[in-house]
Amino acid sequence: MIDDSEFESFAKEMQGVAPLKAKKKVDLRKTTVAEPSLIARRQMAITLKETAAGNPLTEEIIDLVHPLDIIEYRSDGVAHGVYRNLKRGVYSIDARLDLHQKKMHQARTEVFQFIKDCQKYDIRSAIILHGKGELGEPKAFLKSCVNTWLKQIPEVLAFHSAQKKHGSVGALYVLIKKSEHKKLENKLVYSKGRVDPK
Repeated sequence: MIDDSEFESFAKEMQGVAPLKAKKKVDLRKTTVAEPSLIARRQMAITLKETAAGNPLTEEIIDLVHPLDIIEYRSDGVAHGVYRNLKRGVYSIDARLDLHQKKMHQARTEVFQFIKDCQKYDIRSAIILHGKGELGEPKAFLKSCVNTWLKQIPEVLAFHSAQKKHGSVGALYVLIKKSEHKKLENKLVYSKGRVDPK
């Protein structure tokens, strides 16, 4: 136990000493290397001023797929037979978009415009080469973006990873809706028999 004389001596020594001011918050910075998912979030958070207007494709976090995953999508109303033919690579490829070596913001713009142009020129079947992304960080990042973006474009009816001869899991067959002009043309032909559009 401390006796009174020791306490008095300690108190005398401590005269004029001010208590330290404590910080109100603690600095919890991590010094670890960013994980691939964090890198993906950072890349997707880039503001794309030049494409913001009129391009609804997300810039948000996406679900990453594996480089060797088969990716597929079929919207309501697409017949099983049509979808089966698409995934087998039966339809002729009338347009091609190559995204190799493209940055995310450039690929986003090109995918959106490519689908719009295909519909404008009545192209129903196309291919997009996105690559596997086995060497990228995060892996399959662009492939994952394309998988997400195509589902957001109403003109895309279906897509499926390509056959080996067309790029396998590094490419996608895409089925595109008919343009309004083509729908009207078909309606006239099939509702009144063969119509001569003069």
